[in-house]
Amino acid sequence: MEKAIKILIFTDLDGSLLHRDTFKFDEIKDYLIQLISKGIFIIPNTSKTEKEILQFNYELGSNLPFISENGAAINGLDLLNPNLPKELILSREKNDIFNIFKNIVPLNLQNKCKWLSEMNNTNQSLIFGLYDKKLKMALDRRYTIPFIFNGTKNEKNQLSKIIKKDGLSLQEGGRVINLTDKVNKAKALRVFVRFYKRYHQNVKTVAVGDNYNDLDMLKTSDFPCLVFNDKFILDEIPINNLITTNKPSPEGWADVIKMALVKINKN
Repeated sequence: MEKAIKILIFTDLDGSLLHRDTFKFDEIKDYLIQLISKGIFIIPNTSKTEKEILQFNYELGSNLPFISENGAAINGLDLLNPNLPKELILSREKNDIFNIFKNIVPLNLQNKCKWLSEMNNTNQSLIFGLYDKKLKMALDRRYTIPFIFNGTKNEKNQLSKIIKKDGLSLQEGGRVINLTDKVNKAKALRVFVRFYKRYHQNVKTVAVGDNYNDLDMLKTSDFPCLVFNDKFILDEIPINNLITTNKPSPEGWADVIKMALVKINKN
């Protein structure tokens, strides 16, 4: 007899599971706890820092494994199986990344990058929508460097091409661009699943996102889910079998997960 299906839900947080403006999830907290109680694993896969995700875990009241800083690090595989590692680092440190950037990017493009670490607290709060302790946690990064790009689209594309040659990348979210190593949410998902499949072969993956930097993660999963975002024209998203909702987060998260679980139970 085949072993029971193990369901892994990889989810973005801001705008996908958390409310886009308030960052709350009270409306679906009970549903999340219900899913976890059924043995379904929820794995935040987000641009957020380790400290921010640990705070989310605290607010949820559950110790979830997670992927932080746009695929830079995986934490908590040992929570799924004690034989798996507690932490996997997939990225170079941010100081190494920044030094490469400074050495290879022309000054005219460097000057278009406004680093959040160099802004005052007021501007940082306006961009992130966070204050005090939560703002500090968002800025406490080990592998990624958030910035605002004050240039044209062509200049941004030029910047992306230059850094790509040295193994760096730009990850564009809803609020900022992150300068990162050659990592992303999709690669981290694949690494996570590869390790987990050492002990459980019958695995189904669900991925939930709401923004452009989530699309590769969605394509990598068995059941891609998109929470409502008015930036998107659905017909222009090249993902087969995409599960969608007309509700924003957090209720939209519950909507797409319920649809995905129905599909999994049918398969």
